[in-house]
Parts: sequence; C-alpha cells; structure tokens
Amino acid sequence: MKGRSPQALAGAAELAWTEPIEVARGPAHQGPWRMNDSEFRYVDDPTVAIDDGGRIAVAWADQERQDIFLQVYDPVGAAVLATPVNVSRSRGVFSWLPRVTIPAGDASRLYVVWQELVFSGGSHGGDIFFARSTDGGRNFDTPVNLSDTIAGDGKGRLSAQSWHNGSLDLVLSSGGGIHVAWTEYEGALWYRRSTDGGQTFAEPTHVAGDGTVPARGPSLAVKGDEVVHLAWSVGGDPAADVRLVTSTDGGIAFGSPTVVGESDGHADAPKLAVDGEGTVHLVYAEAEGGPGGRYHIRYTRRSAGDDGFEAPRVISRTDRSGVDAVGFPSLSVDGDGNLYVVWERFPTRRGRPLGLGFAHSEDGGRTFGWHAVVPGTADGELGFNGGLQGLLMRKLAVAEDGAIAVVNSSFREGEVSLVRLIRGRVERAASPPE
Repeated sequence: MKGRSPQALAGAAELAWTEPIEVARGPAHQGPWRMNDSEFRYVDDPTVAIDDGGRIAVAWADQERQDIFLQVYDPVGAAVLATPVNVSRSRGVFSWLPRVTIPAGDASRLYVVWQELVFSGGSHGGDIFFARSTDGGRNFDTPVNLSDTIAGDGKGRLSAQSWHNGSLDLVLSSGGGIHVAWTEYEGALWYRRSTDGGQTFAEPTHVAGDGTVPARGPSLAVKGDEVVHLAWSVGGDPAADVRLVTSTDGGIAFGSPTVVGESDGHADAPKLAVDGEGTVHLVYAEAEGGPGGRYHIRYTRRSAGDDGFEAPRVISRTDRSGVDAVGFPSLSVDGDGNLYVVWERFPTRRGRPLGLGFAHSEDGGRTFGWHAVVPGTADGELGFNGGLQGLLMRKLAVAEDGAIAVVNSSFREGEVSLVRLIRGRVERAASPPE
C-alpha cells in the first residue's frame, strides 16, 4: 500500500492508505433551487460498504442524471462492473444521499436505500426508496417506496428554516434481516424491517419525534438477529442530546428512549456500532455553545450488561492544521473490536468542509492513540467536500479483518466534481523475537 502514515501506535502499528480511486467525475454547477427542475450538474453523496472478502460497494448520486449509481470493486481495487449501474432509475426526480449494505457471506446480494425527492402534496418533498440486487450489483429490482407520505421523508430538521437531507440509515443483522430508519421534516422517526431479504417489509413503526420535538440523523446498529439499537438527535433544541432506544426482539418493539451524554451543548449526527462482545459504541458531534459553535467529536460506550454509558469524551482535534471545527462522524468496528472514526473537517465554522479526519482505537474505545487526515480528501485544488444537499452521510466501512474503505466527494465550482474511494489498513508490526 502507498501513503504510509508517519504516525504509529505504540511503535507496533502504522496506518497505510492506497492512492484514491476515481469512482465518478462530473461538471460542477449548482443552479438556483427549482425543485426537480433545478439545474444541478455534479456527482455527490457517496456511501460505502465492504464485505469480509474485501469486496467494496460504492453508491453515489449523479445530480445531472438525477439518479443513484453503484460500482463494485474487488479486493485489489479493480472495478467489477463494466459500467456503473443505475439503481434508482427515476429520471426527472432527484435521488439523493444513499446507504448501501452487503450481507455477510453472500456475494450476490446488495441493498440500497436513498431519499427520492417526490413532491406528493406536503410542504416538503421526499420519500425513502429501497432496491436490492441478487446478482452482485449488475441489476436491481424495481425500487420500493418504504415511506410513501407527504411529510418530507429523509429530512433532518434543525429548525423550520434549516435541515439536512439524508436523514436515514440502513443496517443488516447477522441472519440477513434488513433494518431501515428515517426521519421526516414534520418530525417523526420511522423504522421498517424485512426478514425475507427485502421481498417484503413490515409496516412502519413510529419510534419517536413529532412536530414539537423533531427527530434528526438516525443511526442503527444490530447485534446478532434480535438486538437492534437506534440513536438520533433532536432538532429545534440548542441543547439537544443524543437519544437511544433498543429492541430485543429483532425490531418488533422498542423500549423507552434514554438520553446519552446529557449536557448543555448541542449534540448532533450520532453514529452507532456494536462489537462482538455486545458493547455499544457511539460517536457524535457536540458544540458547547449550541448550534453554530465549535463542534468536536465525542465518543462513549456501554458495555454489555451495563445500564448506562460512560462519560463522553472528545476524540477529535481542532487546534491544528487549519481546522476550526469538525462534525458529522462515521463509525465502524472490525472483528477484533478495534474502532475506526472519520469526520468532516471545517476550516471555518460556517464554511464548507475540506478533508476527512480519522481516528483509531486498538483497545475497544478506551483510548484513541493518534489521528490522521484521510489522503486525497483535503486537496484544496479539488474544492470542498461534497454533501451539498446535507452532510448526514456514511463515508466509512471496515471489514472484519480491518480493511478500511472511505469515500468522499469534492466540488470545485465551474470546474469538476469527483467521487473517490480510498482504501486503507492499520498494519501491525511483527512481534520481536524472544
């Protein structure tokens, strides 16, 4: 691998990255907002999944074609599909901010959900669509509308005038169950599950949120087949905290919400992961001064059998390399319980992000020993990080053996937009002879 980090973990491990792979390229023009008639010409919104064999799936939005596309890469980074596959196939209707998953042990299946900008009579357009492939991503079934409301599904509201699109998530259980969650502009948090590989879905469950206390930025994590965790933040509250519910029957019913890391700060964009021991790991952004303040990335965990989470602590750095604030983390865990986190880096608090920060823990979250910038993401010549329709994204995936896959988009007005894949691994030195 190229791009070896000069930093090491206790002298025993180093972070190595490959050169970025160009997944998609487009122009870089964003005209005035005119709903589905907007003149948007750029590629954006990447998301990634990796299976235990090192196969990587990347999905993204082509705004000019108004559809979600997908490409699959083999373990050495070669494209598997002759051309990217159109997943959404809804020309004339914007498709945004997908999530993609690969079932363990089944190379033939891929699942994708995304936000489709359907205007069906409400104040805001949006529905959540699902599609599956049973031939390794070469073809996808006809997309299914999972939400089918007029409430503006896929929007995570901060205030009546401010929201992020992409307020949705998708995970798989070990037995192949499919779990989907999303929020709507009107405030509700919804959940649906499939136990037959996406052929059918149970009726939606209203988990939390309403017009007064809107839910935002849901994140799912599953342990085995039965334990489903769902976290979110709250819009319209300058002292918002992360809330979490758990189902112990595979998503049929959820318990009462608990507040994690209660504080006077503004917590946002949580991400969950569960390791093999059942420990629940959580990262999120928090600004002590409320929305618009300087956000840091906080981490906490709850061990299996414990009633509560540890006191959250800051794991990001905003005091060097021209970074004023950070936010919108992604989180993954490998088969040995090692943790991996990436986040958006903001040179100015009110500006666009540039580059992705990275942190790693080799002791299950007790410590995060060092930090890095994911190579190829902070090149100012390429423009700022993408996510022009919202930064509630999932840009990181890690395989059981620790293989890392990171995606990012960039936008340089009037010149070029890019979606790129960066692969990495924490390489551990051999033990010295006794």
